[in-house]
Amino acid sequence: MLEPVVGELRPEIPDKLYFRIGEVSRLAGIKPYVLRFWETEFPALGPKKSGKGHRLYRRKDVELVLEIKRLLYEKRYTIEGARKFLESRGREGPAKSSSQAAAKASARTQAGLFGNPTPLLEEIRKELSDILQLLR
Repeated sequence: MLEPVVGELRPEIPDKLYFRIGEVSRLAGIKPYVLRFWETEFPALGPKKSGKGHRLYRRKDVELVLEIKRLLYEKRYTIEGARKFLESRGREGPAKSSSQAAAKASARTQAGLFGNPTPLLEEIRKELSDILQLLR
């Protein structure tokens, strides 16, 4: 089954813990040797190995394979360009920036509801934010 993704169709990833290289190859529409090569070029792509040495990809690995394929084949990135793009996105984190925007919007809403916070509450909020940053 295919799920639409802004002008393109991406395969739906089955709800499983692990995928073998043949399954990932079929899902992504690429040959297994390409996956093995990408493992050497993209450090984030590192499937586990079973006791018999078979590659076991997790869902996040399959999603990464689909993203790499999109960058290389559709966006026409070089391998180095795709690697740098993924590394920079990993450091910044698209979800992180959207969660920060949501936190700011929530703080504005709370300020409107509860008035101006006291200096003690501001200090506690800052310390909690610092702790949250350490945990990320």
